[in-house]
Amino acid sequence: MKADPLGVATGAHYIDGDIACAEGAIAAGCRFLAGYPITPSTEVAEHMAGRFPLVGGMFIQMEDELASMAAVVGAAWTGSKSMTVTSGPGFSLMMENLGLAVMMETPCVLINVQRGGPSTGLPTLPGQADIMQARWGSHGDYEIIALAPNSPQECFDLTITAFNLAEKWRVPVLFMMDECVGHMSERVVIPEAEEIEITPRNFYKGDKAAYRPYNFDDPGVICPLIKAGDGYFIHTTGLTHDERGYPIITAEAQEKNVSHLVNKINKNREQIQIIEEDQVAEADVIIITYGITSRVALAALDKAREKGIKTGLLRLITIWPFPEKKIREFAKKVKAFVVPELNLGQISLEVERCAAGQAKTICVPHAGGTVHNPEMIFNAVMEGAK
Repeated sequence: MKADPLGVATGAHYIDGDIACAEGAIAAGCRFLAGYPITPSTEVAEHMAGRFPLVGGMFIQMEDELASMAAVVGAAWTGSKSMTVTSGPGFSLMMENLGLAVMMETPCVLINVQRGGPSTGLPTLPGQADIMQARWGSHGDYEIIALAPNSPQECFDLTITAFNLAEKWRVPVLFMMDECVGHMSERVVIPEAEEIEITPRNFYKGDKAAYRPYNFDDPGVICPLIKAGDGYFIHTTGLTHDERGYPIITAEAQEKNVSHLVNKINKNREQIQIIEEDQVAEADVIIITYGITSRVALAALDKAREKGIKTGLLRLITIWPFPEKKIREFAKKVKAFVVPELNLGQISLEVERCAAGQAKTICVPHAGGTVHNPEMIFNAVMEGAK
């Protein structure tokens, strides 16, 4: 399906990542946003609030982030493509209802423009320390999809991807920007509507009495949705449930329900994962990075190659699900992985786990507030090449 021209601001624009993200959401068909202002993400909501009256959308400033995520779940079940936007402290408050959205298999998008933490931390400065929270922030077993853009152009493009993934797999998708990317202004090209591929909501069209909101037997089969109020007698809940959505409080039901939440992502991860590879095939050292740090790493990459070190770069565009298979394959061939990130070591732990001792994992930590000095990354590459 192609995008609705009404929501596509075709042309070349000089805008920041927050505004590009907002335009991507509108182009993707998002018509409901519930949120609460928080730096450095407020510009996303502010821009969408101004644009929504022109495209038939609705913005509601909620009383807090708990209510924001709850409203997004409710809006999605009325048939609307919906999203929220926040940063660190608000992200924490959304975790309970993120789990509800996962359990109800609700397609929606949660934008997190990351800043330094914990607590109120560094409201106006960058961080990447919410990455493990994105994976494990809500309780229980589940899988999640999370994307990390590294430019305003990707903020537009990948926000559309986020909505498409949410619709295809009936899952909340987390969009893990960082303050640098959110507030960085660059040229963003928005194509014509007919050039933008949109995944529409898959609505059920059969006999109302036969409808089932869930299917736990085949991870490749994602049930269509209905609109609340259209006369379907169904139930949906955060409780462990059967395929009709009704609570079933047994170990057997838990096994089927939760295994499905995990398997529909894990068994389809190769359809979901997006990574970018730069000269990794012959590399002795591979830099693994994401978000703004991937741009900083390019200077270290170039310098290492000038010194004759066979260095590659693997950029995680999809952070979750993590590309475990790819890391395990490279671990058999390389001397080391170098993992710079604006935290004190999160993705580096995943890399180390997947490398399983076959290659060194060198973390290049940074507590946030600014980006790495490329020399830090270069020095780690030199160490890894020994």
